[in-house]
Amino acid sequence: MLRVAAIQHDIVWERPQENFAAITPLVEAAVTDGAEMVVLAEMWSTGFSMNSLEIAEQPDGPTAEFMKETAARTGAWVVGSFPEHTVGYDRPTNRLLMAGPGGEDHRYSKIHPFTYAREHEHYAAGIDRMTVEISGVRITPLICYDLRFADLFWDPAPLTDCYIVPANWPAARREHWMTLLRARAIENQAYVVGVNRVGSAGRLDYSGDTRIIDPLGGIVEAPAGEVSTVIADVDPAEVARVRAEFPFMQDRDNA
Repeated sequence: MLRVAAIQHDIVWERPQENFAAITPLVEAAVTDGAEMVVLAEMWSTGFSMNSLEIAEQPDGPTAEFMKETAARTGAWVVGSFPEHTVGYDRPTNRLLMAGPGGEDHRYSKIHPFTYAREHEHYAAGIDRMTVEISGVRITPLICYDLRFADLFWDPAPLTDCYIVPANWPAARREHWMTLLRARAIENQAYVVGVNRVGSAGRLDYSGDTRIIDPLGGIVEAPAGEVSTVIADVDPAEVARVRAEFPFMQDRDNA
């Protein structure tokens, strides 16, 4: 079992150091409340900026180092994405880091850049998926727009207990966000941790609607529009129980 905190926070545009300062007490409070993993929003240290060449960091840059130091200091995993000059890519990627308290470093690059916002012109698309086991919980991270592509969830589902989805999902499409998160949990009979920012950036407003959804679609949610943290236990035994009682996924192979 793993106690996960989803932090619904605002972001200061392209100012990592200010975001480090704002996030620190929120992470510390979540850990005090028992969180063993803390999940932040997509591009949590910069905002969803298309100034990729100006703001992207090296793999061992300030954001990664802050996340690793925070994990080591608090004893909890710290998860979130940031713009990175990723080795092997001709442009930066929208890169998720799972930083562990023992120095663990697992990274995933967003496979589906958000073409509607021209993200694909500034960030390269990732290639590889990733599933990491932590405290007996098999976790598959994805990022924001990836949520619209069910195959990214279906394929690793048999080996996944929990999906993590950091986002910068605008309030104008908040119903899509909430509906798709719940659908991914129900159809894959797994937990889904959806973490979205609040506040505004340019012409866009963000309502958050951060939530942790269980394998049957039950929801623990943050108040819309407020800086807030939700915490829930992710239990792989519950995933196994639901899948045994309702063996729906085996029928995918019979379609």
